[in-house]
Amino acid sequence: QVQLVESGGGSVQAGGSLRLSCAASGRTFNMAWFRQAPGKERDFVAVIEWNGANPYYTDSVKGRFTISRDNAKTTVYLQMNNLKPEDTAVYYCAADPSRRLGFSTKTIDYYYWGQGTQVTVSS
Repeated sequence: QVQLVESGGGSVQAGGSLRLSCAASGRTFNMAWFRQAPGKERDFVAVIEWNGANPYYTDSVKGRFTISRDNAKTTVYLQMNNLKPEDTAVYYCAADPSRRLGFSTKTIDYYYWGQGTQVTVSS
C-alpha cells in the first residue's frame, strides 16, 4: 500500500509563492500534481517521471511552477511562484505505479492519491 502525504498549502496574496511537498511511502513512481477548484473537475498541473526526467506542465502554469523530486526521500515538490487568484484550488499529488513509457496527464491513470492541500490566492 502506498501512502501520499501532502503539505505546504496555505493562503497568499497574488504574486506570492508557496511550495507544496508530497512524501510517498514505497518505491518511486511517476508523480503528478492535480488541482480542483470548487465546482470544477480535477485538472492536471504538472508531472515528473520516476527518475526525475521530463517535467511537464499545463500551459497555465508554465514559467511559474516547477516540479521536482528527491528520490532519496521519495518526496515530490511543487514550487509555485507568481501565484494568481485563478490558482486557488485544492492541490493533490498522485502516483502512477504502471511504469508506463513516458507519462500521463489523466486522472484515471493515477492509482494513488494524497488527501489534498488547500491553496488560496487573494487579489
